[in-house]
Amino acid sequence: MENQTLTGLLKKVASEFPNRRAVSVSGKFDLTYARLQELVDHAASLLIASGIGPNDTVALTFPNTVELVVMFLAVIRCRATAAPLNPAYTAEEFEFYLSDSESKLLITPEVPIQAVKAAATKLNIPHVTAKLAGATSHVTLSSAAESSPDSLSQLVNDASDVALFLHTSGTTSRPKGVPLTQLNLASSVQNIKSVYKLTESDSTVIVLPLFHVHGLIAGLLSSLVAGAAVTLPAAGRFSASTFWADMLSYNATWYTAVPTIHQIILDRHDSKPEPKYPKLRFIRSCSSSLAPSILARLEESFGAPVLEAYAMTEATHLMCSNPLPEDGPHKPGSVGRAVGQELAILDEKGLVQPEGVNGEVCIRGPNVTKGYKNNPEANKAAFLFGWFHTGDIGVLDSDGYLSLVGRIKELINRGGEKISPIEVDAVLVSHPEIEQGVSFGVPDDKYGEEINCAVIPRKGTSIDEEEVLRFCKKNLASFKVPKKAFITDSLPKTATGKIQRRIVAEHFLAQISTAKVPKFGA
Repeated sequence: MENQTLTGLLKKVASEFPNRRAVSVSGKFDLTYARLQELVDHAASLLIASGIGPNDTVALTFPNTVELVVMFLAVIRCRATAAPLNPAYTAEEFEFYLSDSESKLLITPEVPIQAVKAAATKLNIPHVTAKLAGATSHVTLSSAAESSPDSLSQLVNDASDVALFLHTSGTTSRPKGVPLTQLNLASSVQNIKSVYKLTESDSTVIVLPLFHVHGLIAGLLSSLVAGAAVTLPAAGRFSASTFWADMLSYNATWYTAVPTIHQIILDRHDSKPEPKYPKLRFIRSCSSSLAPSILARLEESFGAPVLEAYAMTEATHLMCSNPLPEDGPHKPGSVGRAVGQELAILDEKGLVQPEGVNGEVCIRGPNVTKGYKNNPEANKAAFLFGWFHTGDIGVLDSDGYLSLVGRIKELINRGGEKISPIEVDAVLVSHPEIEQGVSFGVPDDKYGEEINCAVIPRKGTSIDEEEVLRFCKKNLASFKVPKKAFITDSLPKTATGKIQRRIVAEHFLAQISTAKVPKFGA
């Protein structure tokens, strides 16, 4: 049974490797597996004393700190559901996510983000802060609840417990809530541990935010179930200037990142190379496509195989990966083979397509969510013919390696951040001087895709690009703000009168590339 829950796997590792390093805060302190287990159990008993029980949702809004790690594990130990939220959200976005997740409690650092505090106050959600002063301390909660260790002994984690609740941007106006169970988490971390052969000898530095599955599942939790070591940057986020120093200090053997971060690491290597680099077993790339030229430069610069993978929230992260060199070739431009789950290419009638034929990438396995929360329409569309439909178009080769061709979905993938263009559109048309607005993805060297938008002003108004972008910055998280706004009097439509983002994108990109002076925008 312990292999079917994440908490069971972690308990097993704590008993196998009690004195091995589990989590370090760079330059500050280390926690062994035994100590981490003690901290989690103590924090879980504080949560129970605060009134948190099975099936309650607890929102967590932190940078990449040790408090987030401990409180996340403590929440799921209580048989409650952890809902990590991006600290960059606006108050309105926090209000939606806190409300949609039905959060019973919000936990933040001692100096909370004002936007989330305001949203919680508006929704009457209790807010407590968490602090861990050092390796020998316990986590303290501002709720002043008394710890009762006995309260935990009665709680047995079940494979069906919903442990993690995240939102994935949909092509509908409202992001979809994805509940992930203990079994989903346990299956995924074991898949990741298996394909990359992670052991207690491994060590990594977390560069990605822990409010997304990539950093949380692939970086943190897969390491912890392997008995491996994890280092959190002192600043609570990725910094190119400290990355290699941390990798060397903590004997890192691998890291995982999105292509944007790989690009930043490469640029720094070119402009300011380190005197020494660690010997890595592999480098992993996921969350958006990695250009083969970047893959080649990474391998040449750092002397390690670069393994591209394919993942999504609904699959509790990993679906496919290129293997380690001893297990097969890694193919530039391919996201590799299915890992620990079934994968097929289906046509519109649900028929499995042979190798070399394009179709929709579909998966099924114990790592896949049972369905979106309170969203029967999305579930009906996503779960057809006994498979989960990813919305991506792909093709398999004779070795079972998947190459992604394009997306059925219109999501904009900006450096691994999936952004719903409909959400951006809604903000655009909420401006009193904008008649019509459409956002779209455009190719970008750094982020893979960047956001642009085109707007038709209301008659008698004179809105300019600067005002459109200012309004977006006020009403959207920074990563969702369009980089460029085109001001126009008409938008290209299909023969049936529909606006298609792809056509709009091609129309405005053509204006830039064919004219010395753009006809639209500033």
